[in-house]
Amino acid sequence: MHPFLPVLLPGLILALPAQEPTPVRPDQRKAVVETLAQELKARYVFPEVAEKVGAALKARAAGGAYDGAATAGAFAEALTRDLRELGQDGHFRVRYNPAFKPMSDDEDKPPTREELAEMKRFAQRVAFGVARVEQLPGNVGYLDIRGFGLTELVGPAFSAALSLLSGTEALILDLRQNGGGDPESVAYLVSHFFEEGDARHLNSIYNRPRNATRQYWTTATASPRYLKPVYVLTSKRTFSGGEECAYDLQTQKRATLVGETTGGGANPGGAVLLGHGFHAFIPTGRAINPVTNTNWERVGVKPDVAVPAAEALRTAHTAILRSLLAQAPDPAGRRDLERALADLERGAARP
Repeated sequence: MHPFLPVLLPGLILALPAQEPTPVRPDQRKAVVETLAQELKARYVFPEVAEKVGAALKARAAGGAYDGAATAGAFAEALTRDLRELGQDGHFRVRYNPAFKPMSDDEDKPPTREELAEMKRFAQRVAFGVARVEQLPGNVGYLDIRGFGLTELVGPAFSAALSLLSGTEALILDLRQNGGGDPESVAYLVSHFFEEGDARHLNSIYNRPRNATRQYWTTATASPRYLKPVYVLTSKRTFSGGEECAYDLQTQKRATLVGETTGGGANPGGAVLLGHGFHAFIPTGRAINPVTNTNWERVGVKPDVAVPAAEALRTAHTAILRSLLAQAPDPAGRRDLERALADLERGAARP
């Protein structure tokens, strides 16, 4: 299994259906905290932080901090809250689901037939992460990507969407509701925005358990290539792999970012079992951008044009129309652009 598939999308991988409250005993709480501390020590990307967080969790448990968490859901929420507070890492999460089986983190082990079938079913249910493809007034392309699933599943959908928009004069890539996913799929999408043969080192991810770093480059097979202006929309909800996509395009000076500073999650990882039906998402790695030699953890990706997320699309569309209008060679084209811009500015245009 690709080691980073579940990493950047904990909300997707760990999402659960509604459940009846399940009681949790004091001895179960103690055992779960002990196991969580051990897993942090063995796997968390920053060993010194893992030691401190594990010790603090055990101290809080010994002091009765979780005695009021009488149900599994309440206990999981309390642990998640404390993990994020103590570790300052938004990827931390604890869930209760006795049926949950974590994916293998062995990079050399392909997914089982059952795992691949489930991933395909999920990808189909969410339209392979492509929420919307549209031609906006002024011949401006709009592509709303909500997540980055397994590349072999979502890659053809990304390419098909960009094929539909290949004749537009500029593109708006909406990542405002993108929670992340597979960094290989991020690289695949980003590859469409560079010329063929332009090999770019986009990102690297260091994995602590393996003490190894994997590089992610533009993909030669990505097609079509979209070389016109690109604007990327961001919000506080943009997280993890969604942030990486925006960060890669920004640091490579390939796009203009419009919107809000993103959520600030750059540490990938995976789920581990804690016993008694609980499991935790523990970051095992960190992203390393080849341009900045750092990442967006805790600070988020800062937009080039800062506006509320709700205004980002209109702001980007307006900027594109004004730019196209300044370059329009013929009167008919100018009239169309002027009309589209006037409609947009008075709020009449509806994408």
